[in-house]
Amino acid sequence: MAAQGDYGASKQKAGGDLYQEALVALSSLTMKRDKGEQFEFVLDYLKILDLEEDIATLKVIHVTGTKGKGSTCTFTESILRNYGFRTGLLTSPHLIDVRERFRLDGVDISEEKFAAYFWWCYDRLKRCRISFYVLCFFLQVDVAILEVGLGGRIDFTNVVKKPVVCGFSSLGYDHMEILGDSLAKIAGEKAGIFKLGVPAFTVPQLNEAMCVLEEKASALDVNLKVVQPLNKKLLGGQKLGLDGEHQYLNAGLAVSLAYTWLQQSGNLEIPSLNQMTTLPEPFIKGLATAHLQGRAQVIPDPYIEHAAPGNLVFYLDGAHTPESIEACVKWFSLAVKENGQSESLESFVREHSHACEERKLERCTGETCHRILLFNCMSVRDPHLIFSHLRNASSKYGVDFKKAFFVPNMSMSHTVALLEKNDDSSVDLSWQYKLQEVWESLVGEEEENGGEKSEVISSLPLAIKWLRDIVVDQNSSSTRFQVLVTGSLQLVGDVLKLVTK
Repeated sequence: MAAQGDYGASKQKAGGDLYQEALVALSSLTMKRDKGEQFEFVLDYLKILDLEEDIATLKVIHVTGTKGKGSTCTFTESILRNYGFRTGLLTSPHLIDVRERFRLDGVDISEEKFAAYFWWCYDRLKRCRISFYVLCFFLQVDVAILEVGLGGRIDFTNVVKKPVVCGFSSLGYDHMEILGDSLAKIAGEKAGIFKLGVPAFTVPQLNEAMCVLEEKASALDVNLKVVQPLNKKLLGGQKLGLDGEHQYLNAGLAVSLAYTWLQQSGNLEIPSLNQMTTLPEPFIKGLATAHLQGRAQVIPDPYIEHAAPGNLVFYLDGAHTPESIEACVKWFSLAVKENGQSESLESFVREHSHACEERKLERCTGETCHRILLFNCMSVRDPHLIFSHLRNASSKYGVDFKKAFFVPNMSMSHTVALLEKNDDSSVDLSWQYKLQEVWESLVGEEEENGGEKSEVISSLPLAIKWLRDIVVDQNSSSTRFQVLVTGSLQLVGDVLKLVTK
């Protein structure tokens, strides 16, 4: 492989220009999701780039799954970074900036480094759609934690032939048009990351999926172990950095992955996990400080905080499968309650003191709290299935949405530059009206004070403006609006972009 100083040598423009041009080029080459037509050329591309030996030397933790794999990777990286190792973390998708996908030592890579590696690969492969440039970021780290983008068997991260350890977060139904129409078929695709003799861990799975994983593991002499949710007592009184009860399952998997990597690398001399009453300090600190945008994230709207503190709060979670929607609603029900809301808001203040002055945050006790649903999802989803799970979970956990808004995403799904759509009458809202129709068929045509319970709004900025206007127009500060944004990580990213810019 070329020396690091040679990357991007053919480009003579300023770093910022190179980065913007890289985004445009990458958007035009974004890999089409297929059933393996691209992956068959992977080894040829590796040879062209002369990356075979470099990738073979990477010490990789490889993680797949349907729900929780990004959180698992984030926890794992944070643990190992707190042990003093140089870490590389690959997650997807990004919410605002494509560089979010690539963290070196816990920090998004710089524009300059992104542009240099991207153009180094692009100039050699030209119009190749395989994203090898992402692996270049991690060639000089101690450990690379790679989240599978789609499936496992044909995902480009599967060019790694000998990871140190593999992990499986919860498996469910998603991307069935590519991975298969049954849980067994999906599990079979995910099991493609198993490697001969490489240890692997999985969270508990439904029997249909577990049988496939066990069969595939046995065929490759893989020691597959099932891990349980992390016992809270092991944290020594600390809380996980990622909110939600479901995160203890991901944290349990992360602990096993990090522990095994440390053992396999000869860097750990501590008792077995089963013998511990509390985890070692780097584990606890890593789990407590892990951060991943768009997953159980709470943001008071900075725009109106000075005038109406806490009266408009966004609860962001990119859940988009039936199971993850249920976990999202459970988290939301806890977060909006007295203690959950106060703790979440105080946490936001600590992390964003520039947006909100540090002060005593009032609790929602004795005040009117309106829960609003702000929703969109991909048209390949089944809205009947998604909304059935959302409504059942809402009933179970006591969440009553005063109003539901259905909006199109602001950014273009096929780009990495988050190009915005025009807010005009030409926007196709047919999918949003379909979502509204399904929603209303489940909740009934209820009306309250003469107002409709759901509404399609032509753009996300207009929806945010509506919420801000109604909060500002309130004569009394005793009414608070708690907005659950879910159904799509892309929607969550768009809200983050609007609210925090």
